[in-house]
Amino acid sequence: MSEPRHAPPDDPRSPDEFFRDGGGPVDSLLWWQLDRHDALLAAQRALFGGEAAWVRLRVWVFLELMALPAARLARDELNRHFHHVREDALETVLKRLRDAGLLHWEASTQTYAITPLAQSVVGMLQPLTADQSSPDDDLAALLAGVAGAHQLGLLQPQQLNMLQAQLARLREEFADAMASGSEFELRRANARFERAMTLVDRASDAVKAIIEQAQASGHARLERLARDLASAQASLLVMASQFNRALQQADRQRVTLGSTGVTTTDLRQWLQRVPHLDAMLGDALATTVQPVLVGAQELVDGAEAEFERDRPRPADAAGLPAAQAAPDGRLEVLSLPPELGALQALLNGWTAEGLGTQPVAPAVLGGSYAASAYRAQLLPLLGDPQAHHLKGAAGDMARQPWRVRWSAEQGEIDDAHVAWMSRGELTSTDE
Repeated sequence: MSEPRHAPPDDPRSPDEFFRDGGGPVDSLLWWQLDRHDALLAAQRALFGGEAAWVRLRVWVFLELMALPAARLARDELNRHFHHVREDALETVLKRLRDAGLLHWEASTQTYAITPLAQSVVGMLQPLTADQSSPDDDLAALLAGVAGAHQLGLLQPQQLNMLQAQLARLREEFADAMASGSEFELRRANARFERAMTLVDRASDAVKAIIEQAQASGHARLERLARDLASAQASLLVMASQFNRALQQADRQRVTLGSTGVTTTDLRQWLQRVPHLDAMLGDALATTVQPVLVGAQELVDGAEAEFERDRPRPADAAGLPAAQAAPDGRLEVLSLPPELGALQALLNGWTAEGLGTQPVAPAVLGGSYAASAYRAQLLPLLGDPQAHHLKGAAGDMARQPWRVRWSAEQGEIDDAHVAWMSRGELTSTDE
């Protein structure tokens, strides 16, 4: 594998490559804040990167370590605490945590210590330690974060932005439930609506305190965001009366079946719980329906009159249209990239000269970085049994008497466009 010269070997891509102007959004405060917390992002990648089983093991070991009361942990203590984990798996996880800066190894005392970066990461993983999750956890977590940060004097404008956006999404969700007119949609949303109203009402005092403190400190942006948040809360509270009217309208549409007290809602809920509705029909569908017609002759006469009146007229016979000359045109065939033909010519030349094992660099490098990367992606076609029978350039490539063998060793390359590349060689099968 290869990477561009402008990127370091351990990070082959730069975030600036994803933007049209070749640079990040300088007018975005959030992008600047993420750039400042690059170590925190790297720690999260270390925890959550890879297979799901390893991610679960790493997160569990990390949370267990953060829950241990000792300031310094000896390896023997860790082995006793994680006695049910295989030694090689535990060593792999601890090494990953050390490389990510979440654990610090004190060589002098032969102990592990929790880093400040780990304290920041564990705060983000608190929802994973909850007993159960509910649809209101997102709003509760945002409100708790805003209220707690205000009490500690650590409130940031971005927290108010996220809370306001969540309130707007909740308002749209409740509006869609009311617009549906479905009793079940309304009742499903009612429980969450009441919970949201309780959380918003409890946070009203905190929002008022944030506005007063922002006015006293002269923080204009924080004050504006807090007032917008208060408006979003008020809009959600105004919707409470509309939501109640929608529920009352659904109640009025409910029909009671006779004097039994059973309503259509009860019947629908019961039918939803029945595992096999078709079994309730029994042999009812096996009975043939026999229509009984009263005044059959009169009905036939009326039907004939309707058929005669509405019968469409037959279309007039028309001959074939006159012949027309075909327009001039040409068939355009998509041509393959020239790098494929150049690679084929190089391999054919080596075969004609009777050469044996050759380094992979001459077959890959040359031209731009994109051309080198394209040629590197073509090499796995060599000897591919699935493409061996195909016609065209792909089949010719698969039938070449050359095989690529990549090495785990990497190093610098003397090329104008590629700075770092994996070692490898091309071996002829004719040897």
